Amino acid sequence: METGAITGYIDVAQLALYAFWVFFAGLIYYLLQENKREGYPLESDRSAHITVQGWPPMPTPKTYKLQHGGTRTVPNDFKSPQKLAAEPIGNWPGAPLQPTNANPMLDGVGPGAWADRPDVPDMTFEGTLRIVPLRADAAFDVSPHDPDPRGMVVVGADGEVGGTVMDLWVDRSEMLFRYLEVEVDTEGGGRRVLLPMNFTRVGDRQVKVKSILGKHFAQVPGTANADAVTLLEEEKIMAYYGAGTLYATPERQEPLI
Repeated sequence: METGAITGYIDVAQLALYAFWVFFAGLIYYLLQENKREGYPLESDRSAHITVQGWPPMPTPKTYKLQHGGTRTVPNDFKSPQKLAAEPIGNWPGAPLQPTNANPMLDGVGPGAWADRPDVPDMTFEGTLRIVPLRADAAFDVSPHDPDPRGMVVVGADGEVGGTVMDLWVDRSEMLFRYLEVEVDTEGGGRRVLLPMNFTRVGDRQVKVKSILGKHFAQVPGTANADAVTLLEEEKIMAYYGAGTLYATPERQEPLI
């Protein structure tokens, strides 16, 4: 027999290959199962008593220690408090949902869906607020090589003015601007809302937003604290502008062809 051979039909290289196959199959199984720590079991539209988890089954619960205190156990039996403000367009399983409220951008459906993130602000590694307005941290400012949007009007997709930029909110961990703070007029008086930077185009004289119309700025979800935004509030704010890409006008909900 040659070097490495165990018998006339089995050698070390062959055993190593089989061991790799077993290891790789186990790794795939492990990753698929770990992927189900959040979001499972799924809800069935046929019956509330049906558990949808697929294969492989959900992993056993594991508790993680959070950086700034507290713990989180997943998977868990947490039930979202969100009330589905939508109804299926047909009576067959898997029928698409359509919003039911007057302003579909607040229904949490489709591109406006949001996750139940903790209702606490995101923190830096040092334990300070991660996202704050410039007025709360004098160490940050707008580069003199870039246009300063403060004082500019914000224009919606219809060309109508939605409000005026009053401040910018900076991410102190990533060193970039996350939001514009916009003052809008409402029936109850003025209020300030956040506008995500990735939905804007900052020009020399105005800020353009294509996802919503000028009148829609008055209903952007707000923040409980004037100088802080929670993870849950960020979800709802981003969802509102995201929903506008489909629900801002009736024409956007029609087929392209």
